[in-house]
Amino acid sequence: MKIEKVWLTDTAVWIRTDEGKEACELFADYPRLRYATKEQLVDFTTDEFGIHWEELDEDLSFEGFFEKQEPTALYQLFMAHPELNVSALARRIGISQSLMAQYISGKKNASKARMALILDTIHTVGRELAAV
Repeated sequence: MKIEKVWLTDTAVWIRTDEGKEACELFADYPRLRYATKEQLVDFTTDEFGIHWEELDEDLSFEGFFEKQEPTALYQLFMAHPELNVSALARRIGISQSLMAQYISGKKNASKARMALILDTIHTVGRELAAV
């Protein structure tokens, strides 16, 4: 799939493929995008895989626009807690941000051991914050 155009409306980000298919993702479905300023929303980059808002720590894969599925437990966790920085958490665990994003989106399934490591790391961060 090749993306020919990416554009924003007041409520969503839209894409169009070279085959003319269009799809959108609503900002309201992504807390980091929902609460972003217009300046932050327009400050995105794209690559062959998706759209990236570095300042907001948000990434949307182009495939995800067309492959709707039930949200994973990790997705629900990160959407419920937008204050968690996915990139920083991935670095702390020692995995790439893109792999973490694939776990969150459900593109890849984390092993039981990897899921336990992710959750344990989140709990550790919580304990560290509580100790401040």
